[in-house]
Amino acid sequence: MQSEEAAVEVTGLVKRYGGKTAVDGLNLVVRRGSLTAVLGPNGAGKTTTVETCEGYRRPDAGAVRVLGLDPVADARALRPRIGVMLQSGGVYSGARAVEMLRHTAKLHAHPLDVDALVERLGLESCGRTSYRRLSGGQQQRLSLAMAVVGRPELVFLDEPTAGLDPQARRATWDLVRDLRRDGVTVVLTTHLMDEAEELADEVAIVDHGKVIAHGSPEQLCRGGAENTLRFAGRPGLDLGGLLKALPDGAAVAELTPGNYRVEGGIDANLLATVASWCAQVGVMPDRIAVERRTLEDVFLDLTGRELRP
Repeated sequence: MQSEEAAVEVTGLVKRYGGKTAVDGLNLVVRRGSLTAVLGPNGAGKTTTVETCEGYRRPDAGAVRVLGLDPVADARALRPRIGVMLQSGGVYSGARAVEMLRHTAKLHAHPLDVDALVERLGLESCGRTSYRRLSGGQQQRLSLAMAVVGRPELVFLDEPTAGLDPQARRATWDLVRDLRRDGVTVVLTTHLMDEAEELADEVAIVDHGKVIAHGSPEQLCRGGAENTLRFAGRPGLDLGGLLKALPDGAAVAELTPGNYRVEGGIDANLLATVASWCAQVGVMPDRIAVERRTLEDVFLDLTGRELRP
């Protein structure tokens, strides 16, 4: 039985294509009202997992429940409650962009205001243009609009900002944030680590058909590596006094002449300690910066840094 807090619950999912196992006993829970980013290298199994949740693929083993329903057996009941953004757009190539969006809106009981959505996503100029004549970015934005216009309880977004310019990307991010604030559960697949770090409440990293890491971006970036503070000053400072003032377990070193690194649990107290010590020794620190692992660092550490075919 599915947890009431779970919008998506995947248990022991297995999916094979001939002799190849694409998904190998994968487990995943997406909380209702959350935004969960599913990340993974090409061939990791993330796309197959999401397509199975959308009802486009039937599991070979395991169980999948979406809003408490089987996405294949209960497809008729589930489809009006979810939105799906496909990379291919899912639109007849000869259809006019906004006409198709209006048609999609009429299929739902309480759709979003189409004109407002068109304006928000910058689709006014291509309203009468056929889908095949739209630019790649316009197709992306139309696909996103069609996925959300029906006010779904849950929406699957596949690479929603791929090929978009910075303004369109920011507009898309704002729309996704608004969906999240309105209580819509969002499952996002993206290759853009900064997008996942910016938007996601939870991140699931998939590799070799399994979820190999799951947590908030902050939790994942904090695990396995301490934050680092760097500052610049005059070369050859005697660091003994600073080391004594720092908490146990901290370390300080001069990496190159005049460039210093402090490692440990970086917080406001440690930053104040470094600044106070600099004042005591008559140093005006320059370029103070607190660095931490990014989600991209975590992703590469877990999945490997080599390119995959």
